[in-house]
Amino acid sequence: MVTHASTPCDLVLFGALGDLAQRKLLPALFQLERSNLLHPQTRLMALARQDGGLEAFYTETRERLALQVKDGELDEAVLTRFFARVSFIQLDFKQPEGYRKLAEWRSGSSAPQIVYMATPPSLYGAIAERLSESGVVTESTRVVVEKPIGQNLETSRQINDQLGRHFAETQLYRIDHYLGKETVQNLIALRFANNLFATQWNQKYISHVEITVAETVGIEGRWGYFDQAGQLRDMVQNHLLQLLCLIAMDPPSDLSADSIRDEKVKVLKALRPITPENMETHLVRGQYTAGNIKGKAVPGYLDEEGAVPGSTTETFVAIKAELANWRWAGVPFYLRTGKRMPQKYSQILIHFKPAPHYIFDPDQKHIANNKLIIRLQPDEGISLQVLTKDQGLDKGMRLRQGPLQLSFSEAFKAERIPDAYERLLWEVMKGNQYLFVRRDEVEYAWRWIDQVIQNCENLNMPPKRYAAGSWGPVASIAMITRDGRSWYEDT
Repeated sequence: MVTHASTPCDLVLFGALGDLAQRKLLPALFQLERSNLLHPQTRLMALARQDGGLEAFYTETRERLALQVKDGELDEAVLTRFFARVSFIQLDFKQPEGYRKLAEWRSGSSAPQIVYMATPPSLYGAIAERLSESGVVTESTRVVVEKPIGQNLETSRQINDQLGRHFAETQLYRIDHYLGKETVQNLIALRFANNLFATQWNQKYISHVEITVAETVGIEGRWGYFDQAGQLRDMVQNHLLQLLCLIAMDPPSDLSADSIRDEKVKVLKALRPITPENMETHLVRGQYTAGNIKGKAVPGYLDEEGAVPGSTTETFVAIKAELANWRWAGVPFYLRTGKRMPQKYSQILIHFKPAPHYIFDPDQKHIANNKLIIRLQPDEGISLQVLTKDQGLDKGMRLRQGPLQLSFSEAFKAERIPDAYERLLWEVMKGNQYLFVRRDEVEYAWRWIDQVIQNCENLNMPPKRYAAGSWGPVASIAMITRDGRSWYEDT
């Protein structure tokens, strides 16, 4: 069995001392090293604007790894082996001088080059241009960039055009880290490898779908960035629409990247617009005020460090999304995401319709439908809520609802569940694009979100207030209650 990548690669990491690289990318690469998945000749070039040299990089990275890697996993022998791969260059990303040193490092290497831009998207174009000028770009170069790309459709196109001048679409790997989660990948296996679900995955058997991404944290010192983005741009366009696509897409012809991404694009094209006429019933925006999270008092959004009084940026969004196609006609997708929620979790709920003829206790009819719960975090797993007879001689044929569940942490106790970035970096090294987002996906998602944001501005709809530690504005409960339903935690 092959225990490492079949070919070596040269990984060039821009922003190597930044938060993303230190908190996610370098720990993921360390875990790949620890699992013997890196080819012995794979090299890492760390690029950063901060000076200090290789030893300073080692010190910073080691300290951050100690915080990110679990006790017992920070093996000294593995760490030594990992650092032996690393070189370091200090450079201004917009100036050509440091790129000449990069070209020298690459000189004579025939290994595929992976360029990871762990930088703000505003730097993607300059980095791409300097790389091209330095002569290090080849047909085998793969470029990894982080979503969200741009602030709207126009800026997204500008950034993608800048990248497209130097790299073909087949060379670009746009990361949405949710797509690297084990449970998200299992969606494809669950849906298309199990006829039990494949035959019932449509409007005939499913009544509605809930997708929730809830965070207990607030802005965490990123007020300036977040206020320019908001939850619609930062989470809905970036993550929730990707989850919706995986739930709603038709079966691809095969598991190739373009087959899967073609089906996802069809879903985005089928999204019904949220118009001025249905804004009140299909969209709720919120902004948190002071409250309590796990017994601790926390400030409101406008009281956070660096806040600008009067901001109308949303920290919560609830959407009733609908698809104009045969498979999902009449099936609403309730999307919800917010900061300062009571719990941190990401999950998808598929609500199946009840049996057409009900013969049990009429008082229990409200529980007579199955639910498939797909938990992405914190505990990845899948649970199918089924109905069985309650136990006891005095219970007659009363029903009880209980789970048939697969908890990844319980089922695979002997194995570590890889972090999403481990999977994504591994797939880039192998040259697989199926977990990455194509340009037209990004643009169709922005097109839909842009019209929502524009309608909010045109109609002067400020966000509704909700206390930190609650599940958002009361209007979000009213939105789903209006359809005779309720959010899962309210049932």
